[in-house]
Amino acid sequence: MAATDTLDIIVIGAGIIGVTTALALQTDGHRVRILDRKGVAAETSAGNAGAFAFTDIEPLASPGIMRKAPSWLLDPLGPLSLRARYALTIAPWMLLFWRATRADRYAAGVAAQASLMQHSRAALERLISRVSGEAMMRREGQLQLYEGQAQFAASLPAWDLRRQHGVAFDLLDSPGAIAEIQPGLSPRFTHAGFTPDWINTTDPARWTQHLAQQFIKAGGEIAIAEVLALRQDGDGVTLETTTGPMRAAQIVLAAGAWSHHLARTLGERIPLETERGYNTTFPTDSIGLRTHLTFGNHGFVVSRIGAGLRVGGAVELGGLTLPPNFRRAEVLVQKAAAFLPGFDPQGGTQWMGFRPSLPDSLPVIARARRADRVIYAFGHGHLGLTQSAGTAELVAALAARRAPAIALTPFEAGRFAWTGR
Repeated sequence: MAATDTLDIIVIGAGIIGVTTALALQTDGHRVRILDRKGVAAETSAGNAGAFAFTDIEPLASPGIMRKAPSWLLDPLGPLSLRARYALTIAPWMLLFWRATRADRYAAGVAAQASLMQHSRAALERLISRVSGEAMMRREGQLQLYEGQAQFAASLPAWDLRRQHGVAFDLLDSPGAIAEIQPGLSPRFTHAGFTPDWINTTDPARWTQHLAQQFIKAGGEIAIAEVLALRQDGDGVTLETTTGPMRAAQIVLAAGAWSHHLARTLGERIPLETERGYNTTFPTDSIGLRTHLTFGNHGFVVSRIGAGLRVGGAVELGGLTLPPNFRRAEVLVQKAAAFLPGFDPQGGTQWMGFRPSLPDSLPVIARARRADRVIYAFGHGHLGLTQSAGTAELVAALAARRAPAIALTPFEAGRFAWTGR
């Protein structure tokens, strides 16, 4: 196929959103090519915690966070931090984030997130069946841990919210009850919530690669090229790339944290920022991990990846160009060693990735306002893996111009009044 041939659809981005979407479009009968500047799962999709976090329906922009944010943001090693050199750049985004914490917008955000989560859970099961992926899933649940009655009591409204949206869980009020699910935790964790339906993949990079292999096996193409600009004209879209021009009848923009730069070439400003996340992956499981562990008040998780463990999380607002601060990863490992007395903190590999984040914690899943042959699928924050299968089905519906399974108004690109970059 020549580079100048007109394909049905080109998907920009070979992360979990792009690959899953390309597979869904291919299943719908389209000729599809994926373009990525580095390759399959070469960025954020390689290093996440491997969790399908369908229970996480509360946006980061919640009313209570504004009371905590000032102290967090000033702590460079805290669960939510802002790089000082980036403060002026991100100020307009922070204003939109603050607006999203208003009670009415927060309630609308929860409803939209819950709708997308319910759809994505069902879509994942369909995808697992279609690609024979059950062997790459761990259905071991998740423990969300609290230190003392006060922390636990503060979490109860969030658990009530989950109950309202049909999330199954058990609340535990003693270290003994916690130990029945996960032995070896420090007794400082006195309470927990256990979500039994939580799913992890055995390895997020390998899961993405497995889907990419299914796509190629069915005739799809994945090419290495950086897309520099988009231009809609006539009956298609022309892409300017580092390997020359390409053309397709439709484009899906799923380039993660870089997506807003390409949207800008269409004349559209979208307030996309990055939740820079850090982790350390260890080659062996030194604690006998039975379930995904979430230390919410410390901003990190511990999960099994392959035969080893991954310790990671936190949110650092610092954009795409500042150098990483791996002291953040080191602090998370130190906490894991304190919270899990049998944990061996030796031999880990550090990593930092860019989670594409919009101020209200909802992605953009919509046609571009100024180019109706371009479909946006980005901005999922730390929930890209979780919402990948659902997003893929929704994009396939948009590409076919049929009614999507859920209302997409909350995910439109024009929902922000944005005057930033």
